[in-house]
Amino acid sequence: MVTLNINGKDEQLDAPDDMPILWALRDIAHLTGTKFGCGVAQCGACTVHLDGQAIRSCITPVSAAVGKKITTIEHISNDKVGQAVQAAWSEIDVVQCGYCQSGQIMAATALLAGNKSPSDADIDTAMSGNICRCGTYQRIRAAIHAAAGKLA
Repeated sequence: MVTLNINGKDEQLDAPDDMPILWALRDIAHLTGTKFGCGVAQCGACTVHLDGQAIRSCITPVSAAVGKKITTIEHISNDKVGQAVQAAWSEIDVVQCGYCQSGQIMAATALLAGNKSPSDADIDTAMSGNICRCGTYQRIRAAIHAAAGKLA
């Protein structure tokens, strides 16, 4: 058994220390908003926050999260930055298929939590590695700028 703080609550999970956080979230905690994409930290679909930092949950073991706070897409709307990002995503109509979008939103929220006025280069750097097969990158960038404007 391991205790993880997930979305503000301590959860006892029957998970081995080396299990990726992704599978502990999806299969044990039943939080399925975080998606499996590639399994090798290259696509970003599995992005969650660990103590506010965007991480790839498909390669990060449960043991790395002990004593830290995991935030998933299911909880991001409880944060003013997350609310602004989700509202901008809707207003800009970013989503096409939607599969990558929880990871995109988590990466964008982590960016804006630390940089309230990112440049295009800042956005490109923060979002690199978050792949969108539908190619909504221009709308993602526009939504991040819109969210930054709401937060200003």
